[in-house]
Amino acid sequence: MLKKLFVFSFLLFIILLVIFTNVKDNFQNISLKNISDLEKVLKDSILENIEKTIYNPPPLINKNDVEDSYLTNSGVSKWTNIQRDKTESLPPLLRDDILDKIATERLEDMFSKEYFEHQSPEGIEASDIAEEIGYKYILIGENIALGNFEDDQILVQAWMDSPGHRANILNSDYTEIGIAVKKGFYKEQKTWIGVQIFARPLSDCTQANPNLRVEIEENKDQITNLENSSFVLQKEIENMNPTSRQDIKIYNRKINEYNELIEDINVLIRTQKNLILEYNDQIDAFNKCVQG
Repeated sequence: MLKKLFVFSFLLFIILLVIFTNVKDNFQNISLKNISDLEKVLKDSILENIEKTIYNPPPLINKNDVEDSYLTNSGVSKWTNIQRDKTESLPPLLRDDILDKIATERLEDMFSKEYFEHQSPEGIEASDIAEEIGYKYILIGENIALGNFEDDQILVQAWMDSPGHRANILNSDYTEIGIAVKKGFYKEQKTWIGVQIFARPLSDCTQANPNLRVEIEENKDQITNLENSSFVLQKEIENMNPTSRQDIKIYNRKINEYNELIEDINVLIRTQKNLILEYNDQIDAFNKCVQG
């Protein structure tokens, strides 16, 4: 009887030893992935660092005034686009209300303060007004003309005959235009001032999806929280020393919890990697668009 009891006890010990050893091996093979290198490839938009370009050719003064001079905003717009199409087969510039407002403000300022320059006596230019209004641009330029030009076509042709103004009209990077023409008193003479504001708005370039960046940051926090939980659980498992069947049962449950936690982390890491790659592709596309 004692012999049978001894054999049974020995077998039970062997079984527990095998179970314990297998559980330990299972735990020792678990490892966490490190995502610190992955996070480093997350790029930032260059929105705040865009090198904005401003083209302001010397002002144009008409030396061949005519008595029956008459100019219109719509006519100047029409003949500007005719020249773009006829000369370089360029697409038409689209009239923009904000750019019209900038052109009008520039024109009224020149009449009221009796100056004819791209910069006001206070040092304010069309680009400064655009910034103040909130018109975000990549490229902006201004043509101004003073004098009694016969009509819209003659005014635009005069700009076309001037290299700097011609370059603005035929610049393929511009997509929008604002126009203002008006007859008023300048240096005690009744005359016209014409203003063209050319621009390429920042909205021409699709920016990276901000919601994607938010999702990446939220995932990052979630991964960090799960990693912290896994470290706590790992330490708890390492400090366990199961001897009884109940202890081993608890130990195995902890191992399963740990494995599930690690799997959740790894799933999030894979998702995070794809989100970061998508975000970076969007940033690259935006930067290429801005840089032309």
